[in-house]
Amino acid sequence: MVLKIVRHPDPVLRAKCRAITEVTPAIRQLAADMIETMRSANGVGLAAPQVAVDQQLAVIDVSHNPQCLTFLRINGERADMVANMPVIFLNPTLELGKDKDVDEEGCLSFPRLRGDIRRSEQVKVTFQTLEGETQTWEMDGLLARAFQHEIDHLNGILFIDRLSAVAKVSLKRKLARLMEEWEEDD
Repeated sequence: MVLKIVRHPDPVLRAKCRAITEVTPAIRQLAADMIETMRSANGVGLAAPQVAVDQQLAVIDVSHNPQCLTFLRINGERADMVANMPVIFLNPTLELGKDKDVDEEGCLSFPRLRGDIRRSEQVKVTFQTLEGETQTWEMDGLLARAFQHEIDHLNGILFIDRLSAVAKVSLKRKLARLMEEWEEDD
């Protein structure tokens, strides 16, 4: 089922999400619905607070772009990215690499708004799967960026918070106009 994606400034987007202690049928259904919602909106990731659920669950699928990274290791072993998409992850912890790069990002909770965001080029993410397994993924590229973006959501951090001061000023008016449009759409 396609869920409604909440938009800024909905307070749930600023929530520090609760850990998931038990994978219930409702959590499994939420994950499936989030994948369908993400795909319907042409997104590469979606976090539970974006569908008004303050729990540490997110989904990512970058399989449309197989060249979007140079490496992926799962539990220390080389892995095929496409074969492991979509990824559903719960209760993640994130280790950032030292090297940074700037690239353009958007967000399904901010339709038609994009900005240049500085993030780590490589990350290591440890999380739980729906099956209760703990996995550690190490990667770079778009997948690394997507994990950072979605984990930010689980901590109440939005991509606009990561904009440079200059970019925040220039996007402030655009964001105000978009928020008026979003209200008219609802």
